[in-house]
Amino acid sequence: MDIPEEGELVLVTVNQITTYGVYLSLDEYHGMRGFLHRSQIATGRVRHIERFIRVGQKEVLKVIRVNRARKEVDLSLKQVTGQDKKDKLIDVKQREKAKNIIEMVRGKINLSSEDNYKFQSALEDKFGTLYQALEDVTREGVGVLSGLGLPQVYIDSLEEVTKEKITLPKVEISGILEVSSPLSNGIDVVKEVLFAAEKLATNNTKILISYVSAPKYRLVVEADDYKEAEKVLKKAVEVVQSGIKKKGTMNFIRKPR
Repeated sequence: MDIPEEGELVLVTVNQITTYGVYLSLDEYHGMRGFLHRSQIATGRVRHIERFIRVGQKEVLKVIRVNRARKEVDLSLKQVTGQDKKDKLIDVKQREKAKNIIEMVRGKINLSSEDNYKFQSALEDKFGTLYQALEDVTREGVGVLSGLGLPQVYIDSLEEVTKEKITLPKVEISGILEVSSPLSNGIDVVKEVLFAAEKLATNNTKILISYVSAPKYRLVVEADDYKEAEKVLKKAVEVVQSGIKKKGTMNFIRKPR
């Protein structure tokens, strides 16, 4: 039976609450039993465990000790940050989605269990995870699968299902535009150059410019990846800079990622 490593984040189901702590089953390790001592539930003294955790609850915990011989796992809740929990739940959701997609592909072409395992292993070896493989196929096309020895019927089916089931994540970058004009129609001049920048948006990108406080405007670019987002952001700033030239002033303050 597989056993988690120390430091690993795991998804668990709470089974029993006792005076000393909580017994749980590790969802990703075939229900292996784990224990959460009351001292690892929260910082400070925990008087009532039920205020923090309840039977049947799903929770993300951190593995702090592993006894491989006895197959015992000690866990911690207080060592899990909000970001840890968010990242782990996203990972679990992605793995489950990838598993379902692979099963759909297997059913469509009546793939044997042996070949299904072999093809999955090939994808994981190259891309790290099944979900990353499916995401890359959706973003870049089936060319990313070259050299893996996968049969064309499998590749075609994989492409068809991923296009239907995988939604690529968007990235967002932003900054503050400081734009002003001393001309009598200065407000109209500023509006015109900002509108020209917004028109640079494409089918795959969004450009949003919103008023903050004179002379500040928030510029937000949303795209499929950071490379494309940076490219569009640069163009938008250049358009504003060019449009306001000789009519006013412009400064751009980029917000760090």
